Amino acid sequence: MLETTLSEMEASALARIEAAAAPEELEPVRVEVLGRKGALALISKDMGKLPPEERARAGKRLNAVKQALEAAIEAKRARFEEAALGARLESEWLDLTLPAPGPRSGSLHPQTLVQSEIEDLFISMGFTVLDGPEVETEWNNFDALNIPPTHPARDMQDTFWLTDGNLLRTHTSPVQVRGMKKLGPPLRMIAPGRVFRNEEVDASHEHTFYQLEGMMVDREVSIGHLIYFMKTMLQGIFKREVTVRLRPGYFPFVEPGFELDVQCLLCGGAGCRVCKQSGWVEQLGCGLVHPNVLRFSGIDPEEWMGFAFGLGMTRLVMMRYGIDDIRHLQGGDLRFLNQF
Repeated sequence: MLETTLSEMEASALARIEAAAAPEELEPVRVEVLGRKGALALISKDMGKLPPEERARAGKRLNAVKQALEAAIEAKRARFEEAALGARLESEWLDLTLPAPGPRSGSLHPQTLVQSEIEDLFISMGFTVLDGPEVETEWNNFDALNIPPTHPARDMQDTFWLTDGNLLRTHTSPVQVRGMKKLGPPLRMIAPGRVFRNEEVDASHEHTFYQLEGMMVDREVSIGHLIYFMKTMLQGIFKREVTVRLRPGYFPFVEPGFELDVQCLLCGGAGCRVCKQSGWVEQLGCGLVHPNVLRFSGIDPEEWMGFAFGLGMTRLVMMRYGIDDIRHLQGGDLRFLNQF
């Protein structure tokens, strides 16, 4: 009776093992038959009830069934592993005799593309491209630009201060200070570069972004010169004629100061969602260089005058390419960068 039960159990388990279509289908069979609470374990507990002369024969038969099932499960598992390896080798097959594909071509960052265009444009108009350190002194970043100690831009919410009293520059204007001291007047210069603000990051704000400062210092400089160079720059960037206007604006380093607006390029000034129905889009801050700024850099404001402007290159890049989230520009996602 016991041997019949074992034989039927063995045949059923072997059939299930053979019919298994995936490795995970073997585990239920192993647990039900060979597990600690499986069928063979239960039969083993009842062995003590058999007469002594039958007990040895039944025990031998039970061990044989156990070994046969264990061997069948291992053999089936090995076949699954062999099939998986074969499929992987087939899918990942590589012909080592083929020539290497060579280096993959990269692409320039959109920020680099726009910056290069602006640099080329200003170089063609006689401007020098200058650079400066990203870790600056308080004097170059604030004091030499006529920004008083009480100005809110010095607050910890806006500026990354360092333990040695220096800071991460909040704008590229310190390069103007360094340029005036190094080159002296007459001077035409632009300063593109990375700047830092202690701001909350979202779709339109970043703690790290790019600006462009520009300056011209000469004996006879007027608002007319400023408007001419700004229109030339914007027409070069947007590849079309632009209409601009100046509104009074306060900046400590220029006097008088202006906000320069561009007539909306989408609606032509008629009013749309982008320009908030005003027909104009705020573009940059500018003005005539404050006499104190010239004086702090060793230039006599009685003899020389100039204009200066500053614009956000990162926002310019977003407008140029229709990018709706500033975080894409520094995210490092190659899928985004490869579009350019």
